[in-house]
Formats: sequence, C-alpha cells, structure tokens
Amino acid sequence: MSLAFISLENVRCVEKAELGLHPERNLIWGPNGSGKTSILEGMFLLGRGRSFRTRNTERLIHYRTPQLTVFGRTADPERALGLQASRGAATVAKIGGEFLSSLAELSTVFPVQVIDPGVHKLLEESAARRRRWMDWAVFHVEHGFVEVWTRYHRALQQRNAALRDDATQASAWDPELIQLGESLAESRRRSLEGLQPYWQDTARSLVGREVELTYSQGWARDGTLADALRGSWARDEARGITHAGPHRADVHLRLDGLPAREVASRGQQKLIAVAMILAQLAMLREGFATSPTLLLDDPAAELDSTHLSAFIEQVLRLRCQLVVTALGPDPVMFSAPDRVFHVEQGRVRPV
Repeated sequence: MSLAFISLENVRCVEKAELGLHPERNLIWGPNGSGKTSILEGMFLLGRGRSFRTRNTERLIHYRTPQLTVFGRTADPERALGLQASRGAATVAKIGGEFLSSLAELSTVFPVQVIDPGVHKLLEESAARRRRWMDWAVFHVEHGFVEVWTRYHRALQQRNAALRDDATQASAWDPELIQLGESLAESRRRSLEGLQPYWQDTARSLVGREVELTYSQGWARDGTLADALRGSWARDEARGITHAGPHRADVHLRLDGLPAREVASRGQQKLIAVAMILAQLAMLREGFATSPTLLLDDPAAELDSTHLSAFIEQVLRLRCQLVVTALGPDPVMFSAPDRVFHVEQGRVRPV
C-alpha cells in the first residue's frame, strides 16, 4: 500500500516537512547535505521502526530538540501511522490511534524497502542484516509470522537470562523455544523457496552470472532444534547464551561455488544486494499482490550505464510506488516523475 502523505518533525536537519506523495513516481532533488536522505529515513522509519542508516534511532533526532515525530497516511485513512522517538526513551508507534506492542507491526500497514549507496553491506556485514532482509518478506507472506517471531525472541531472552543467572532453570524454556523456533525456520524456508525463480531471473539480469542463494536455519539441517539444544548445552551453560536456533540463521550467496562476500568486487556485491531486494519485491508483487514502496537514494551513484539500464528495467517491472532522490531536477532514470519536491537546507517545497 503506497504512502499518500507524510509529515516529519526534527528528523536530522529537517525540522518540519510535509509531502503529499503520488502512488507512482516521486522525485526529491537538491544538493548534497540538503536533507534528501533524511526524508527517506523518515519514510523508512514509519514503515520499519528504524532507520536504514543506523540502528540508533536517537541519532536521527535534530540536535537541538528532545524528540522526533513522523506521521503518515496510506490509502486507508483509518490506519494512519505515527511514530515518536525521544532521547533516553523507547520509540513508540501507533496505527489508527492504537499503541503497538512491537514496531514490526508498522510493516503490515506500510511495507517499504530501500536501495541506498550502502546496499552492499547486505553481503559484507553480519548475518543479522540478512535475517532482517529475509524476515521482512516473510512478514508479508505469512501474517502470523510477526507474533511467532516476537514470542520466539522473548523466550530466547528468558532462556539466555536463566543461563546467566541460574542455568538449571534454562531448560524450562526449551519446549516453547523449540516449537516457535521450528515454526519460524519453516516459514523462512518456504519464503526463500518461493523466492528462487524471481532471484534467478533478477540476478542474471543485474549481475550477468549465476549467483547461488541458500538458507541455513541456525542448526544442522538433518537434525531437530531439540537435538541441537541438547548438543550445545555445555557451551550454552559456559557462555551464557543460546547457540542453536533461528536467531543464528543466515542466507549464503555464492559465485562459482565461492562465498560472494569474499570473491565479488564491490560493484558486484552492490549488484547482488540490489538483486536480493528487487527479487523480494517482485515475489511480493506477483505472488502475493503486495506492492511495497521502494525508496531509491541516489541510485545512479555507483552503477555504470550497462548495469544502470538493467536496474531501471527491473525496477519499472515492479509497478510500485517509487521515491527517488537526485542532485538535479531532471534525472534520466525513470522518465518524467509524477510529483517533484525540491529540498534546500532541510526545507521541502513541491515543484
């Protein structure tokens, strides 16, 4: 569901801004440092409860103010979104005026994804980033997944706390952890199996080579989670953390049988990461009638003309709401935008 309106207050250098967005192509242009990316961060925050640039939401708050606020509306006016982040306090959010127990619920109303100059980190950095990429799609494929994910991580926290304080009590959490963990892992597996045709098509188009994408569930494939917890008990007890489970899952990318993060160039890594995001969006669009908003932060920054053309072709096939940033008012990427905004020193105006 596309974003129709967003209001931002004190998001980095943007003290106050309101944008009425078109359901198709939107352009935000202005010089470097003007606040373009900050606006995209506000949009991402509204749909994901966090920024795509930092895990610390306090860093988004304008330096002269104690809090930031983001408000938005989609095509459903009764499910307006609101989020407030304050220094030294937990971020709170609402849907339709009701407080949320988990920020992950925002994604059920406003699904949003981003491609920015740091997209290669999806390959380079830890498995946690790839789990977030994987889980975001599962949230939209299986609507009960949010609750299972939340309950699993609460049980995991309780088990880890028991391992540190009184290890004899830790196993009391195993039945719940096993039930939820195996359900969570199976949902991820189904989602990635459904992704494969879209992945193969998108990766070939962008990278020009076969890239293998596989899933490891966080314990041995030929065993149960119960077996894995028993097998890791001594290590769990010694270190005070749970070593087996879907919180240790990962997605592996390989070029010619070798880890892509080790053998791919920076440019290839970026193309592979972009393919991961676009393949997910294509699957959600075609397989589940879900059309997320795609934020493109200076998308032409690191792509040569050949790969840029393939990228544009893949994006246009998605037929989703686009919000694109650029340095100038006339980007050649996606033909004429339907709505244009100019940003200068944190101030936004429609053009």
